[in-house]
Amino acid sequence: MVLNTDKPHILAVDDDDRIRRLLAQYLTKHGYLVITAKDAAQARDILKRYEFDLCVLDVMMPGENGIDLAKYLRVSYDLPVLLLTAMTETKDKIAGLEAGADDYLAKPFEPQELLLRVQAILRRTMKTAKVEEKEAKNILQMHERSYDIGARQLMDNDGHAIALTEGEAALLYALAQKPNVPIRREMLAAQLGLDDNDRAVDVQITRLRKKIEPNSTNPSVILTLRGKGYMVKTQ
Repeated sequence: MVLNTDKPHILAVDDDDRIRRLLAQYLTKHGYLVITAKDAAQARDILKRYEFDLCVLDVMMPGENGIDLAKYLRVSYDLPVLLLTAMTETKDKIAGLEAGADDYLAKPFEPQELLLRVQAILRRTMKTAKVEEKEAKNILQMHERSYDIGARQLMDNDGHAIALTEGEAALLYALAQKPNVPIRREMLAAQLGLDDNDRAVDVQITRLRKKIEPNSTNPSVILTLRGKGYMVKTQ
């Protein structure tokens, strides 16, 4: 479940009641939505119901410790982790980082330092997420084919490139600019520098369908909409 707020969501896990209250109050005061858990078991249960942007996690807890939980969070949720611990030896820090933690803060800590570390992690991870989201939006999935708009590359299900002629590539790129929206033939002809009178667009459409459609005689990806033009249908 996605929590109904634009605030970053933080899961704070610590067996110390006082620290849990401190984390909840201080981070909430600075604009975060915080849910707390007293141990790994409760944290796992909460994670089944809600999505988070960061976990602030104590290392030394009864039952499953923070290092093991951090490994689980990284593998199962790819969730950024800030570890809190009284152990300050180098080998302990290395163990935490090897578990997938993004940062490590020793107890006792200053709330202001905690806030700065939380902000730094979220800036980094949310920026990465936005970049990945933007990149994902540049990939159109079309039945058994995918099209990378930025690279202007058509690929099959195995990721192998499918060769296109210059005309086919230009036409697919033009259609991909407005997926699921019909584009009139004369507009496509103008974009491709073709003479619409000789139905050059229709010829290119036929050729392109043979490389994209499961059945080019019964197209399901590049559609003809009567009176409206051609449209590339994505999933």
